[in-house]
Amino acid sequence: MNLANRYDFVLIFDVKDGNPNGDPDAGNMPRLDAESGHGLVTDVAIKRKIRNFVGLVKEQDVREPEVGEKRFEIYVREKAILNRQNQRAYAALKLDVVEAAVEDDAVIAEDTDAKKKKPVKEKRKGSADEVGKARQWMCQNFFDVRTFGAVMSTGINCGQVRGPVQLTFARSVEPIVALEHTITRMAVATEGEAEKQQGDNRTMGRKHTVPYGVYVAHGFVSSFLAKQTGFGDDDLELVFQALTQMFEHDRSAARGEMSTRGLYVFKHDSELGNAPAHALFERLQVKPVEAGAVARSFDAYAVAFDGEPVAVGESVAAAPGVTLQRKA
Repeated sequence: MNLANRYDFVLIFDVKDGNPNGDPDAGNMPRLDAESGHGLVTDVAIKRKIRNFVGLVKEQDVREPEVGEKRFEIYVREKAILNRQNQRAYAALKLDVVEAAVEDDAVIAEDTDAKKKKPVKEKRKGSADEVGKARQWMCQNFFDVRTFGAVMSTGINCGQVRGPVQLTFARSVEPIVALEHTITRMAVATEGEAEKQQGDNRTMGRKHTVPYGVYVAHGFVSSFLAKQTGFGDDDLELVFQALTQMFEHDRSAARGEMSTRGLYVFKHDSELGNAPAHALFERLQVKPVEAGAVARSFDAYAVAFDGEPVAVGESVAAAPGVTLQRKA
């Protein structure tokens, strides 16, 4: 069923003695705002966890389509080759996917004997009708395409999709402390390393953690874009389920303890919306119970909407035409 309402939501999660989102450009240290010291978690990292959760709970439907609808495959998954995913749409729709080999006028490679021309693949653009059909097929079969959107024109052209669900970076409520720890592995990888250490066989490494931090991310759901991708009420409920449970199935030594501490959903009566998202978000406050105290658990924080706590499952009138419900 198509969405008939606009939604905005607030996701609150915490981390204890873990690295919620390492920055590869900074030695995998926790991401942070260099000016304020607040921690950051990218929208891409959150979407990855949603994709992994959906892939986990819908794996049977994907393997055995006769059991359920084959609507929950994941387009951007680990080790995927996206152009092969695009090709599946053309094959399923029986569209021509032959890519012509052409000679490049420029010398594109060097051999030890001589420079030579090599054939290269020409991108298949496809007609507007073919691209439209392929785009629709991708939306129907891949959950993350119809949810978050995708650029699918890098090879065999399946067009571009603007997803109805969008997320911001998560930002910590207070500045974080990024700690670096030296760790030891009582083994080495190669014979050469063992010889250098004369049998000691130890490998030293580094591990980065945040002692404790509470993060807040904002999300938006457009019913207009949902109609274009076929994103429905059941898909939205699956997104909300993933946001509440994704950390329970994403454990690792690097991330420590991460938990969803709150999912607050604003449902508008109309598709255009009945109040600005920022005005609603500003009224939901996450604050330390004791200013200046060192926090090491979620008990050190209080969450309130207009100064009043909202219980899990409770619905309150947030504004004319807007209902707030806490789902976690």
